[in-house]
Amino acid sequence: MSFLSRRTFLRAAGASAATLALPGVPLLAAEEAPAFTLPKLPYAFDALEPHIDAKTMEIHHDRHHAAYVANLNAALKDKPDIAKKGLAVILRDVKQVPDDVRQAVVNNGGGHANHTLFWEIMGPKAGGEPKGPLAQAIDAKFGSFAKFQDMLNDAAMKRFGSGWAWLAAGDKGALELFSTANQDSPYLQGKTPLLGLDVWEHAYYLKYQNKRADYVKAWWNVVNWSKVAELHAAASKGG
Repeated sequence: MSFLSRRTFLRAAGASAATLALPGVPLLAAEEAPAFTLPKLPYAFDALEPHIDAKTMEIHHDRHHAAYVANLNAALKDKPDIAKKGLAVILRDVKQVPDDVRQAVVNNGGGHANHTLFWEIMGPKAGGEPKGPLAQAIDAKFGSFAKFQDMLNDAAMKRFGSGWAWLAAGDKGALELFSTANQDSPYLQGKTPLLGLDVWEHAYYLKYQNKRADYVKAWWNVVNWSKVAELHAAASKGG
């Protein structure tokens, strides 16, 4: 090998090693890349303060959500045909997932789907009330926005242990309100989640301790109704 060829080779090798060492770059060949990845939080950790504190957001996203993603990839690492279907499809048709990994997919796939939505339907300088077709649909289904809030609050407070309170779309976008245990996703019921309130203790305990009601009340101040309306419009069109 000539001096120039050797130097070129070393530069290329060094560049490859540097790439592998970059934070967030998987130490995997391209064909071995994980099927599911942790989405970037769409705002800073402290963006939802004072309602949700920065440390809770950091731990919730970087540890809890990241663990669901890692565990889901581990469950499906030998089942690429299932993994490539996409998370919503997998959860809607979860009975087709092999028995040996089905519960892991329910738990961790649900955790991944639920949290991905959770980050999106919250935001800084948010809150208030929805407008347009979503507001009209809420009024038609629940009587008023205030009644809807009361019903979702009730679902969140009555969920024993860990779980979620949901606004979801059923057939033709019809609104439904219910809660689920653990990380069970509305997709498992054939519903499309539009708004989810996480009432696992890790979502609020650092700031609110055991005062779930205070957390639920504060959470309404960070709801991104524009995103919820976007999801509702897509579900109403069958998207």
